[in-house]
Amino acid sequence: METVSLPHWPTHSLLVGRYMNLQTTPSTVVVHSCNKAPYRLQNRTPQAIKPVLTHRPKRKGLGRSANNTRCLIPINTSASGGSSDLLTTGRGSKNLKFGFINIRSLATKALLINDLILDHGLDMIGLCETWLKPNVFLPLNEATPPNYSYAHVARAHKQGGGVALIYRDFFNFTSNLENKFKSFEALVLSSSSSAMHSLSPFYMVVIYRPPGPYSKFLDEFGEFLSGLVTHSEQILVVGDFNIRINKADDPLNKAFSNLIDTFGFTQSVQEATHCNGNILDLVLSKGIVVSDLTVLSATSAVSDHFLIKFEASLACPVSGGTDVITSRHIGPSAVAAFSQQLPGVLAPLTVEAGSVENLTSSLNVALSSLLDTVAPLSTRPRRLKRSTPWFNEEIRALKQACRRLERQWRKSKLVVFYLSWHDSLLKYKRALGVAKAAYFSRLIATNKHNPRFLFETVAKLTKKQPSATTLSLTADDFQDFFGNKVEEIRQKINSESAAAPADSLAVASSPVVPTISVFEAVSLDTLSKLVIASKPTTCFLDPLPAKLYKESWPLLGSTMLDIVNLSLSTGIVPSSFKTAVVRPLLKKPHLDSSSLNSYRPVSNLPFMSKVLERVVFQQLSTHLAVNQLYEPFQSAFRACHSTETALTRVANDLLLAIDADSTSVLLLLDLSAAFDTVDHSILLERLTENFGVTGLARAWLNSYLSERTQCVMYNNTRSRFSNVKCGVPQGSVLGPLLFSLYISPLGQIIRSHGINFHCYADDTQLYLPIKADDPTEINRLEVCLAAVKNWMSLNFLLLNSDKTEMLVVGPPRHRHCFEQLTVLLDNCVISQSVAAKNLGVTFDPCLSFDRHIKDITKTAYFHLRNIAQIRSSLSMADAETLIHAFVSARLDYCNVLFSGLPQASTKSLQMVQNAAARVLTRTRKFDHITPILASLHWLPVHIRSDFKVLLLTYKILNGFAPSYLSHLLKPYIPSRALRSQNAGLLCLPRIKKKSAGGRAFSYRAPLLWNNLPADVRQSESVDSFKSRLKTHLFGLTYG
Repeated sequence: METVSLPHWPTHSLLVGRYMNLQTTPSTVVVHSCNKAPYRLQNRTPQAIKPVLTHRPKRKGLGRSANNTRCLIPINTSASGGSSDLLTTGRGSKNLKFGFINIRSLATKALLINDLILDHGLDMIGLCETWLKPNVFLPLNEATPPNYSYAHVARAHKQGGGVALIYRDFFNFTSNLENKFKSFEALVLSSSSSAMHSLSPFYMVVIYRPPGPYSKFLDEFGEFLSGLVTHSEQILVVGDFNIRINKADDPLNKAFSNLIDTFGFTQSVQEATHCNGNILDLVLSKGIVVSDLTVLSATSAVSDHFLIKFEASLACPVSGGTDVITSRHIGPSAVAAFSQQLPGVLAPLTVEAGSVENLTSSLNVALSSLLDTVAPLSTRPRRLKRSTPWFNEEIRALKQACRRLERQWRKSKLVVFYLSWHDSLLKYKRALGVAKAAYFSRLIATNKHNPRFLFETVAKLTKKQPSATTLSLTADDFQDFFGNKVEEIRQKINSESAAAPADSLAVASSPVVPTISVFEAVSLDTLSKLVIASKPTTCFLDPLPAKLYKESWPLLGSTMLDIVNLSLSTGIVPSSFKTAVVRPLLKKPHLDSSSLNSYRPVSNLPFMSKVLERVVFQQLSTHLAVNQLYEPFQSAFRACHSTETALTRVANDLLLAIDADSTSVLLLLDLSAAFDTVDHSILLERLTENFGVTGLARAWLNSYLSERTQCVMYNNTRSRFSNVKCGVPQGSVLGPLLFSLYISPLGQIIRSHGINFHCYADDTQLYLPIKADDPTEINRLEVCLAAVKNWMSLNFLLLNSDKTEMLVVGPPRHRHCFEQLTVLLDNCVISQSVAAKNLGVTFDPCLSFDRHIKDITKTAYFHLRNIAQIRSSLSMADAETLIHAFVSARLDYCNVLFSGLPQASTKSLQMVQNAAARVLTRTRKFDHITPILASLHWLPVHIRSDFKVLLLTYKILNGFAPSYLSHLLKPYIPSRALRSQNAGLLCLPRIKKKSAGGRAFSYRAPLLWNNLPADVRQSESVDSFKSRLKTHLFGLTYG
């Protein structure tokens, strides 16, 4: 049995602007909208009901048209769902609405079932003959409205069959089917007596019995009912039994009636449920009164079976209040009024009016007050909205016409109205499909550069979501946890640093460095470019939505420029710019969401705060780059540096060591909460001594770091504010750069021990060639590790010995000599790993990357299966966008490391690319693939790896790559005058092994570069080089 938790439909990536009114109700949500139609975000007051086994959270503000969501950001709302007249904090009995239909293929009618549930207000509907295979979730996701969940049992063998139940979230259902029967299919769910406020658990059963011999069915069904009545007195069974109840003389009917009478069940259906006039679909109840049962005939566009609709009284949660939503509608008229009144509001706000603190505070108050005037908050009861965001006016008109024809046929019973209704329903169904495809096309086009959003969108449509659980975690819990974690780390570090030997901590004094004493004032043009380039991400603390900030920039620009330049000239950062809203994010999707340890804090800062940080970031990074003050082997947060360039250098050194018949030890160090434990006083001292930050520039950074506050936002509730005494905020603009400068002395310590290393933010890796008969090399590595550990302790960084990994990389015939090799770190023995994840790439002892290629292949096929499920709803361009985001991006990530590998090693990657091409072009499995790849202009996988090597080589030769890669390449200078001396060739180093040195970047780059035509090597720009190179390689590959 599969159960699934359904999230809301995906929202538009340009949605900007969200606010919460936390002064009234902790979970009240306030939304600013900048659309023609109001955009409101739903929310509800806290409930005592626990989420159910499977859950689909309520919709987060999606309108019926994608055009109505372009300027908002979704706010995570309460996990509870359902209509306001059902959810409760008390007890009561309620007439619930049930339905059942034999749908005969849900895949083609999922959207119609969604409509049917909402139109009839059903609390629960049973479906049989879904004809869905195991692990196919797209039709179920589409059929399930918001605030509903589903359970499904697919037929394990053969085609057809399948039973499902779609139900409101407040039913706390669990699966209760232990035995599988051969003569019928069953889905059994039970809701505990405590959840339903009754003395007995409630059992809900959906049955499908295929036509055939009935003797075995009677035996198995009798056994089945016996088990049910043993455990509960409230049982409801719906299903297609294929028993003609209307035929009194039918032997099966007689035997079946006697059987259900024996167990005290009542059969309530008395009208034909099939188009041939028979009663095949039944409602059996025990301990439950079924009332108002009606059979609604339908056209064959839905099913040849009819919908059974009835009510039943159950003890269940009852309403404890009315859900309300608070929203702010910022339409064109509000924007016009805002722009008209803004100059008058800004007139009193001048530099002469006071300090930067007063100016910023006055501006925030003025903007908030003006926004309240032109777009006041409004509160209204929450209404359950349609789950399909593509439901537009055209679709609504078609549906109204369809319902009108249906009413005419039911009133007159004339064939002409029946045929008109049938045709209208088919037209409506086709229009839904077209509208859905258009919606996703717009969504993909808008978010084509946002892979995470695209992944979440596809996953919500096609994959089983994790079951919803009621988390008892609160915002204050996260606030306490994050604060206590930092305090515990610092206390542990203090105890360790006290015992650190002084001689191991000595670091050579830094030479005199150029200084930067002030951050220069910027022009309005420079500031405008930064604002335009900024993402329209709004913080809860912003007085305006970020989109409105950008739209009003021609009027706001001068005042904001005064604030920015006044801050730079006085060295003071306004306090409102130093308050962060922390949002807990799961470190990895598979972690336990109920554990605080599974989360990391990410700060969301005011929009203008990040603009001010970008001004400082530009000037500080320019100072560091021009004066060459960066640590050469730190690749994070620097132009022309990336994880790929870092791994290229590390893999090159390891492969050359193997080529020299040496074995290397690779150590991957792990830090605990590194960003959160940075000591402010040490950071400021380091900025002055090592990087020349003095005067007002130092004062500004001191103001930026001091007196910071934060609160945690979780489940629409806000924690208390707390002071931040250490750390740099994750999610800020300056934080990552400041952290890389904070740990810069680490490189000097490692170099002093003669150890190779590379850093990427807080990820540090050490590697050293060793010999089996020379233990001094390992001793040198352990001494270096001890020095690193001690330095980190003095700088309030905690090196996590338990998560530090070691990998021995070398020739296979030598590795047996190092099988027992271990490294001692802080009295903790670090043993060898079979493989280690290094900046997203899995390294293995042979550097064959077989494990990494297997991981890529597995992940790529996972995404291809998802894309294939929705391929029929996508255009060619949209499908290609998804494939490039999910598949091609994974094939190309760090594929420099694959250059020179045998094609047998990359064969599985080529098969992935072939499968992606077939999904995209919808060609048959055994069609020849080469013409398809050529038509798509896709280079084969091994050629793409060489393409990346050549592109990186061009960047190195033209100054667009890190210096640590530039040192690997040497220009070819002949000993005497030759025609080739000005051809731009590179020296090809000598190697011993093609499988080792022949794969190193320092060898592959000259080898491939020297074979390029001169016109390609002499390209004027990166773009022209890429174009010419692809044309050249395409011609070599496909002729």
